[in-house]
Amino acid sequence: MNLQQPNGNDATLTTNRSKSVVPSSGLCSRCVDGCRGNCEVFKATFRGRELIYPGPFGEVTAGGDKDYPVDYSHLNIQGYALGAKGLPQGMEANPDNARFPNVSTECAYGWDKKVKMDVPIFTGALGSTEIARVNWDHFAVGAAISGVTIVCGENVCGIDPQLVLDQNGMVIEAPDMDRRIEAYKRYHKGAGEILIQINVEDTRLGVAEYIINKHQIDTIELKWGQGAKCIGGEIKVFTIERAIELQKRGYIVTPDPSDPIIQAAYKDGAIHEFERHSRLGFISEESFLEEVARLRSLGYKRITLKTGAYSLRELAMALKWSSKAKIDLLTIDGAPGGTGMSPWRMMEEWGMPSIYLHSAAYEFAQILEENGERVPDLAFAGGFSSEDGVFKALALGAPYVKAVCMGRALMIPGMVGKNIDQWIKENNLPKTVSQFGSSVEEIFVSYEKVKDMVGSQEIKNIPLGAIGIYSYSDKIRVGLQQLMSGARCFNTASITRRELMSLTEECANVTKIPYLMDCYRQEALAILRG
Repeated sequence: MNLQQPNGNDATLTTNRSKSVVPSSGLCSRCVDGCRGNCEVFKATFRGRELIYPGPFGEVTAGGDKDYPVDYSHLNIQGYALGAKGLPQGMEANPDNARFPNVSTECAYGWDKKVKMDVPIFTGALGSTEIARVNWDHFAVGAAISGVTIVCGENVCGIDPQLVLDQNGMVIEAPDMDRRIEAYKRYHKGAGEILIQINVEDTRLGVAEYIINKHQIDTIELKWGQGAKCIGGEIKVFTIERAIELQKRGYIVTPDPSDPIIQAAYKDGAIHEFERHSRLGFISEESFLEEVARLRSLGYKRITLKTGAYSLRELAMALKWSSKAKIDLLTIDGAPGGTGMSPWRMMEEWGMPSIYLHSAAYEFAQILEENGERVPDLAFAGGFSSEDGVFKALALGAPYVKAVCMGRALMIPGMVGKNIDQWIKENNLPKTVSQFGSSVEEIFVSYEKVKDMVGSQEIKNIPLGAIGIYSYSDKIRVGLQQLMSGARCFNTASITRRELMSLTEECANVTKIPYLMDCYRQEALAILRG
């Protein structure tokens, strides 16, 4: 097993000098007095706590690169030479009908299954990070025209410089939240939805009340940690004035901007940045059920829950309590993941890796069902980026898993599209792009499809990052159609765990998906002996 050394990584802009590194510590095997750097210990000597986070903060997304003993690559997808499950009713299974373009990738979630998506993917929470704020229009419009859900993450109201609070400290004006919701709604074509995520701070600010009263949002999402992994959402701010403003709004800000020593260090130029933290949540069954009831009383039609890579105890609580509360969608996010706001070593070393957590989720969901309790619709998250990962997640968690939540993978096309727009204006396209042409129409394979969707005039208002997300979603859709047709599954509901095989016995032990030499063995032997 190749585990990552903890003393040099591109995420922290550090590297070891020596080619020989001690595996357990990440230190160079020969540390020389007089070395000019640049390992993490070297850099932390003078920049201290700044080395906790990936950098440059706010300009990057980052995901842990630890190589776990078992991951989704240890599963393979079965292929069959006969059969066709999930064809439209009345359609005969034959070579003329069972073609991969006829595969439906649509899915639905919610207690009433009223939220339908064209592709079984949706964005992770794009909240108060700078990278989410700057790129929001690309993300939101891209999700809307792709027919998938977008999750607007926690703390968006709380960090808005133009936020207006009433005398009780409750939101009465939140222009950035308004902008985000309106960007999605403008191009929403019926599939997917925008849902707003709230944490402890948002609850105290009355965000739930604000967004339903002003925007009539149907769905709101509760969150158990997971913003910056288990310690609550974080951002960095780069002026002491902004740090003090957020501190006055009730946030935890470190180092303390009101401390005269810190103020002196900032004046000296030694301190360049401050971290804004949210409070840790403290969950209980009673308070959880009460909060769900409170949100429903405000008028929300659907309530979802996002939980992270906690222990099996918290996973069981999430499933059991979500069943009792009739939660519409429970998203279970495994390690490592990350969108750049989490401490780097926490991304590398904290929490249950995705395939372990997801395998346990399936096991626990079965127990609930055997007890006669309804299992909430599930979504799996944690490092997915391609159609094969989507298929495997749907199959591993079948029939409970309805979709896959993606973080960085759905953000990257938005940023790439935005940058291509800028490169075109600057006449500075890299060869990786210019090989396909020099105009928007030549470069973006999906440009004409989006133009046909929104109209020849409105296409001028569509940000190129949105077209990038549409192109990426279309790649997932078509790739998924091909994999599903090979497994003879012609809609997402027909995907089962039998469509997977474990490549190693350790993977079989974790997932309970049979080892590939055992899959369909009895059927094979019956044919041979028949």
